[in-house]
Amino acid sequence: MPLNILKLCVGCDSVEDLEEWIGFRLEEKRRAGEKPEHFHTTRMVPKRVEEITSGGSLYWVIKGNVQCRQRITEIRPFTDKDGIGRCHLVLEPKVVRTEWQPRRAFQGWRYLKQSEAPVDAREEREGWFALPQNLRRELAELGLL
Repeated sequence: MPLNILKLCVGCDSVEDLEEWIGFRLEEKRRAGEKPEHFHTTRMVPKRVEEITSGGSLYWVIKGNVQCRQRITEIRPFTDKDGIGRCHLVLEPKVVRTEWQPRRAFQGWRYLKQSEAPVDAREEREGWFALPQNLRRELAELGLL
């Protein structure tokens, strides 16, 4: 069974913000002649690499709720220019929306078992995503999701 990672999406107010940022970064890399791949850099290197890269995803917490995920395709440890060990979590650029799941703030990342991960949003919920983001957040805070 794949293992997932849970991470706060700092600086994003919505899934749409995340998607725009990913598109912007990929386009920057194309223009610079670099391989257009998307990754997230983190200081701590996961120990359970094989479990994660065998179908695991990075679940993003946005404004207090898990709202989406991206599949992790590779984990690349490296040492930065200051001699600090870090890693790139290489991600599929496609963002998959999930059912919202409340989460408190935390530092770093956490392992997330598949059995505890929110399910992918169903197509019949597309109307939900058409609502303004602030209205979706208020409805979630009221427990009306």
